[in-house]
Amino acid sequence: MLQKMLKEIYGISPDSEVSLGRYNGYKQKEGLYLIMDANGAKEQEISELSRIADHMQKAGDRHVSKLLTDKEGRQICEWEGKKYCVLENRAAPIPEKMRTGRKLARFHARGRLIPFKVESLNRVGQWKQLWEMRLDQMDKVWSSKLYTEPENDFERMFMESFPYYMGLTENAIQYLADTEIDDKPTNADHGTVCHERFTNTVWRGPYFIKNPFEWVFDHRSRDLAEWVRERYFANIQTSQPEIKNFLNEYQSLTVLTPFSWRLLYARLLFPLHYYEAVENYYSIPSEQTKRQQEDRLRKYLDQSGDYERFLSHFYQIGDAPVKIGKLPPVDWLLR
Repeated sequence: MLQKMLKEIYGISPDSEVSLGRYNGYKQKEGLYLIMDANGAKEQEISELSRIADHMQKAGDRHVSKLLTDKEGRQICEWEGKKYCVLENRAAPIPEKMRTGRKLARFHARGRLIPFKVESLNRVGQWKQLWEMRLDQMDKVWSSKLYTEPENDFERMFMESFPYYMGLTENAIQYLADTEIDDKPTNADHGTVCHERFTNTVWRGPYFIKNPFEWVFDHRSRDLAEWVRERYFANIQTSQPEIKNFLNEYQSLTVLTPFSWRLLYARLLFPLHYYEAVENYYSIPSEQTKRQQEDRLRKYLDQSGDYERFLSHFYQIGDAPVKIGKLPPVDWLLR
């Protein structure tokens, strides 16, 4: 079906279909084409993504996907009642020994040089407001269930655990607020191209693809924190050397400022993993998803003590300049 769309609307006749995780992909010689769902996407956002991708390519990033226009010159096409965008890339393999930290530092350096104001994708300075909104929403759900018996194990775990995670969220919000009051950002702290969620799998797969549909414009600490969070929970016992190495790789090209370290830490304090498990459970009706989120939540609760220890030692793990940068601890984590 989508192969026919490529041919009729874009004049592309692919040789084969390729598996690219959650995206539909097609190959034509050395060209790789990704079909992106554009239902609900705003034209301004798509236009901004396209301009950012063009900038990243011109700045020397050969792995950034280009947003194609159809035969009519449109960036969003309609096919069988749905809207799509098509991305073009080279079918380049993943480097055998990829130093993700260094590649991310280069990516951020290019993204900081965008010569126009990013508006619809801009998340700089919005964390506090977004975290407060998420906390309020979850607090309402929790309060609505306070005087009824939990329906199942998930609800019992949620009801018992939320006050603790509410406290952790308030700590994160306070740490972020204090950082914005106490510390001054430098040029290296300007907004850059980041990912909605940067993890170890984003640049992994059969081909090396940087997909603009995964991007936002934010402070670089967003990507660093989410990579660290994902690696930590992938293996809580053995992740520390990998995390240290990743941060050292990044800093071999661009040193983190005290402001960056503090934002990174605030983001790790914010229990995004917990919010996602609860939100997914209540928003996705599939029984399989509910079982997965129940297992996920149980794992997080079992590991909460380990995560506290990780947070209490994080600056040491990352070789952060605690004394020189005056990076404050969270006192209760040190007890």
